[in-house]
Amino acid sequence: MTLLQRVGYYLGGFSMGLIVLAFFLNGKHVSCSYGPEARVLKDISTKKVVYNEAVEEAISNHSIDSTTIAQILANGSISFSDSQARKKPCGIYAIEGTNDQKNIVLSVENCDSIATVLNITMK
Repeated sequence: MTLLQRVGYYLGGFSMGLIVLAFFLNGKHVSCSYGPEARVLKDISTKKVVYNEAVEEAISNHSIDSTTIAQILANGSISFSDSQARKKPCGIYAIEGTNDQKNIVLSVENCDSIATVLNITMK
């Protein structure tokens, strides 16, 4: 068997495997959240989100809305250097995002069953 035949068999089997995987995983909401940032954001998104009084005041003053906060909590990036992830009993994370060309930083306390948005900073 020549090298060209081996490569052909390999590519044929590999492509059939991809087709089988696409068939079985089609329509399923499969996610690969293995990185630390993705795990924390997924953990926060599965919990009930509660707003601090200062955040509720910012929402009522229309300086920010709850959909923007939800978008940042889902798609933001965590600044671990500004976070206190090992704080007991609940870690505090700084989640950064943008909206309408403004940089927004949310300070979120991540407890066992509740995620509390403590502070909003707009830059």
